[in-house]
Amino acid sequence: MSDYKELYDAILTGNAKKAEEVTKAALEAKADPTELVKKYMVPAMDEVGKRFECNEYFVPELLIAARAMKTSLEILTPLLAEAGAEPVGRVVIGTVQGDLHDIGKNLVASMLEGGGFQVIDLGVDVPPEKFVEVAKEKDGTILALSALLTTTMTMMKNVIEALEKAGVRKNTRVMIGGAPITQQYADEIGADGYSDNASAAVAMARKLA
Repeated sequence: MSDYKELYDAILTGNAKKAEEVTKAALEAKADPTELVKKYMVPAMDEVGKRFECNEYFVPELLIAARAMKTSLEILTPLLAEAGAEPVGRVVIGTVQGDLHDIGKNLVASMLEGGGFQVIDLGVDVPPEKFVEVAKEKDGTILALSALLTTTMTMMKNVIEALEKAGVRKNTRVMIGGAPITQQYADEIGADGYSDNASAAVAMARKLA
């Protein structure tokens, strides 16, 4: 396979136009879509995550890198589906009921997509029943719950209780995050994972998958 390091660089620098050009050119040259994702796109987003953790990158850089990744992914997704390429895992993400904040959630969703996950975004103000309904669709689903308010974070416990009541808790992994959330709270409510930033969320999801 040819070297498409330009794609890696375009995502790393958040150049969506360049990412689109290189992706289209690669496909014209009969590049394997799965290889493009695994060899160039996912490693680029991993590097973005590392730079974020080292304080070399900040939220704006994360967002533009994720946008560049999404641009390429939109072109490749139909081809990946045709080829039967399996995502790393399935993550259903949403901000819990009563909470309308979505910036952090959107960033985590983009980073997870960049990490090779199938992401289903339920949006904001999501009731526990909705999380349960989507978890029932497929065993091994990871639920990513977000909350930005201390008044709504208690809703995360309600989601876990609803999963238990529906009999799907055993086959569903739950990770939580958001400004007021701590590891201690995650342990208290019986969540499987906690992360305090978008990059760490990808690492946590990989562990849970």
